[in-house]
Amino acid sequence: MDNDPVTLTRDVEAAVIPIGEKVTLQKGEQARITQSLGGSYTVVVNGNMFRIEGRDADALGITPAAKPEATGAPVSQEKLEKEVWNQLRSCYDPEIPVNIVDLGLIYDCHLEPVEAGIHKVDVKMTLTAPGCGMGPMLAQDVQSKLLNLEGIDDVTVELVWDPPWNQGMMTEAAKLQLGLL
Repeated sequence: MDNDPVTLTRDVEAAVIPIGEKVTLQKGEQARITQSLGGSYTVVVNGNMFRIEGRDADALGITPAAKPEATGAPVSQEKLEKEVWNQLRSCYDPEIPVNIVDLGLIYDCHLEPVEAGIHKVDVKMTLTAPGCGMGPMLAQDVQSKLLNLEGIDDVTVELVWDPPWNQGMMTEAAKLQLGLL
């Protein structure tokens, strides 16, 4: 990733990492992008770390990604389930460059038909630490990404703490990526 600072082109809402508190970063401030995974951006401004949502990428001088167009074609439950897991893999902890599935944060994901072509998704997930203030933001990220899928009409994301997360829940790829193998 290019480590050159960018100048914010407008005021932008951001979340302080790791507490999740919303703040406004000011136009003209210098930001260094440290992570741009899953459609959001982790930046450092004045020595503090923040998360900026993808819809606000223009404040960083980046063109926001276009939403996929709905086709209206029916999707099989099997294909939709695969898409759900793909979307979950596009969610990242803002401090760790590994998706939440490979981190072992998704404990359960259940897809249930509600009516023809419409499904409900229930997700049980945890965090790497119970006191992490980014939990509600990660849960919202999961919910938003799943609701953007055609054929998903309702998403419930429940944060659970049992069993407590530990590094043994990560995939081998995640451990390798983080230098734990």
